[in-house]
Amino acid sequence: MTDLPKTFDPGAIEARWYPHWEEKGLFRPERPDAEPFTIVIPPPNVTGSLHIGHALDNTLQDILIRHARLKGKDALWVVGMDHAGIATQMVVERNLENQGVKRTDMEREAFVEHVWEWKAQSGGSITRQLRRLGASADWSNERFTMDEGFSAAVMKVFVQLYREGLLYRDKRLVNWDPKFKTAISDLEVEMREMDGNMWHFRYPLEDGSGHIAIATTRPETILGDGAVAVHPDDDRYRHLVGKKCRLPIVDRVIPIIADEHVEADFGSGAVKITAAHDFNDFAVYQRHPEAEIPLINLMTADAHMNDNCPPDYRGLDRYEARKKVVAEFEALGLLDKIEPHRHNVPFGDRSGVVIEPWLTDQWYVDAATLAKPAIDAVRDGTTRFVPKTWEKTYFNWMENIQPWCVSRQLWWGHRIPAWYDETGKVYVAETQEEAQTEAGEGVTLTRDNDVLDTWFSSALWPFGTLGWPEETPQLNHYYPGSVLVTGFDIIFFWVARMMMQGLHFMKEIPFKTVYCHGLVRDAKGQKMSKSKGNTVDPLGLIDRYGADALRFTLAAMESQGRDIKLDEKRIEGYRNFATKLWNASRFCQSNGIGASQAIEPPLAALPVNRWIIGETVKTVQALDLAMAEYRFDESANLIYQFTWASFCDWYVELTKPLLSPEADAEGARETREVAGWVLDQILVMLHPFMPFITEELWHAMGDRPYELILAKWPMADARALDSEAIEEIEWLIRLISEIRTARTELNIPPGTRLPVRIEEDDERLVRRFGRNAAALGRLARIDRSEAVQDGADQKSMQVVVDGNTFVFPLEGVIDIEAERARLAKAVDAAEKERDSLAARLANPSFVERAKPEAVEKAKADHDQKASDAARYRSALTRLG
Repeated sequence: MTDLPKTFDPGAIEARWYPHWEEKGLFRPERPDAEPFTIVIPPPNVTGSLHIGHALDNTLQDILIRHARLKGKDALWVVGMDHAGIATQMVVERNLENQGVKRTDMEREAFVEHVWEWKAQSGGSITRQLRRLGASADWSNERFTMDEGFSAAVMKVFVQLYREGLLYRDKRLVNWDPKFKTAISDLEVEMREMDGNMWHFRYPLEDGSGHIAIATTRPETILGDGAVAVHPDDDRYRHLVGKKCRLPIVDRVIPIIADEHVEADFGSGAVKITAAHDFNDFAVYQRHPEAEIPLINLMTADAHMNDNCPPDYRGLDRYEARKKVVAEFEALGLLDKIEPHRHNVPFGDRSGVVIEPWLTDQWYVDAATLAKPAIDAVRDGTTRFVPKTWEKTYFNWMENIQPWCVSRQLWWGHRIPAWYDETGKVYVAETQEEAQTEAGEGVTLTRDNDVLDTWFSSALWPFGTLGWPEETPQLNHYYPGSVLVTGFDIIFFWVARMMMQGLHFMKEIPFKTVYCHGLVRDAKGQKMSKSKGNTVDPLGLIDRYGADALRFTLAAMESQGRDIKLDEKRIEGYRNFATKLWNASRFCQSNGIGASQAIEPPLAALPVNRWIIGETVKTVQALDLAMAEYRFDESANLIYQFTWASFCDWYVELTKPLLSPEADAEGARETREVAGWVLDQILVMLHPFMPFITEELWHAMGDRPYELILAKWPMADARALDSEAIEEIEWLIRLISEIRTARTELNIPPGTRLPVRIEEDDERLVRRFGRNAAALGRLARIDRSEAVQDGADQKSMQVVVDGNTFVFPLEGVIDIEAERARLAKAVDAAEKERDSLAARLANPSFVERAKPEAVEKAKADHDQKASDAARYRSALTRLG
């Protein structure tokens, strides 16, 4: 054995073991004949750094992969990074601007070269940070979505989808970022609640019989109106449906139509339809081809008014145009009123500017066709969601799916493999040579400037990382994946698209299970954000408490269907748990307990040893079930309770006399053997959650033929359960616990030994008490007196366990009457405060108007006072 230092230092242990595991190739042991177990990491952005959400996601994945490895499976955790088109381009552009260089001042190829240089020097810091967390991924085969092999897969998918008619070019609305001048995905749009205005205008009816009033938050788009819509059941406007009105400023006649999209009770009940600048309006345009609603794009790529506007608007910023429109309507006497209005406004999450719904030519995937097999696969259970409630979200998105815009107006990314001749005819091919062959000699081709959405390439991650389109051994062995661990917020953007592409190109689902975890919030349940100042740095937490403590906290708080309220006190508590295990291991060392060479439980005669063996087996059984059901919180709690309570608190204390120099030699030998075996099982079971400390203790306890990361998961052998021993030791623990509680409640000095009289004339109880008298005397500070059958003394304390009453005379120990008076007064005070708080919480005025934290505090105080009152009443009952 290697003597353990007195102080547990997680930093030193982590720095020693992670390089050892990685250098020895222990994350990917050779197990070609074993059952495969595959997880693909949600690839972090190459620009990213580890945040607390990453820490949760990757901790859960690592728990699963380490557990599978211990179960003897051929466990593969596919790891890599996403090229993160817009995020990376923004970082590199900013770096160049700091040097006085603009992207537009250089050729495309030169800029892309700068990006690759940046990646080599600064990209991928998150992979180093994941190592600090303990992620046991297959780093030797790390992938990147822009590497050569993966890029070839992306090109092949694009071309095949195009040739199958599932990918096409079309003019539709997109989320347009006027700063970056590119389309962006819905996930990159951040909705912010803003104070604005609702403008109420009147459009004259064409026949001069009156006006129709509309309300809008975006007057600048009036110049592109193509219709006015009302609800078909709105009696105010029923007579106007089918008529026309005149659009002021541009003097265009537009139809009045009926559409159920209109909310009759919002604004005036009539809405302007600007199909080229509003997603809902575009849907109205699609539903009403008979109305011949025009698509009028009013803006340039940088959100200035274009040549489709009246001459005096051209070149104006959209917000300058807004002011001008309002002023013109007011001058015409057609502005009814302006109302303050708080509403959601879309912003680019990286650019920070307002996103413009913009009509533009883009490449689209026929997602509705690809979605059908993906819907069926979840509906028939081939792929399941955990928790199952997320299936509803998945179905809702997939059954209402729109064409997927996959083109982006960027330079960094997979350039679209499409070439145009001088007439605009497009040729789609994997290489320019193939496109030229298709176009014919002498035809000048120009490649499409756009790149693909990063979600397009990451949708291929489960099979593209394994060598597809080549038929590699890895692809055949490890696809489909066993489980995908991800946040619920990217079910549609990533999970659904992997399902679609995997089923289409592999003819098989990409993963059997999708585990969706919640968000990590602050201790008060607030969403973390830099603006609120409540974000936490996982690396800082690792520095303070160690990676094991952070990992265990995240696992213990990961409850299916719930978000995590992360309190640093919990992390500190689990650091203390690691320290407790460390000290228990030091106790074992000091008593000659070392590494066990046994896989099976040792033979044992002593009840306390038979009990702890049984408790170990029960824990393995429960842990196996919890892990199979992805109940991370339950799994962590099981091993925590067994380690802290059963082993450290009770087994160690109960066996101290058995290990003393005066103890029976055979009993001491048996206890050392059992204790060593149990500690080994603890280290194996705890390893997926706390890999660093367990590996350190595994080797410190003695020579090992292999590292703990490659050990064998414990067997849950029910034959090792000894019901008689379990019953007796559990009785002993209950009795000691009740006596300790009673002593605390009645303020009995800790060092005072109490006599005990057994109330019941029960021979079995008397024998059991006798067998455990030494433990009771040492741990409960009691001494046995004669057994009697008469009633309890008035001046005594009573403890009832399993229907048996134990009487402890207190004459001369405490002042009984004074203690009764104290407890009665305490009960009265606690009940009054409890009832007062209950009344406050029953008052709707308090609950609805008070700050949420005040209500939560009142609830917590009420529960505490209720608990106090029950405890004081229990103590009074003990005194008779």
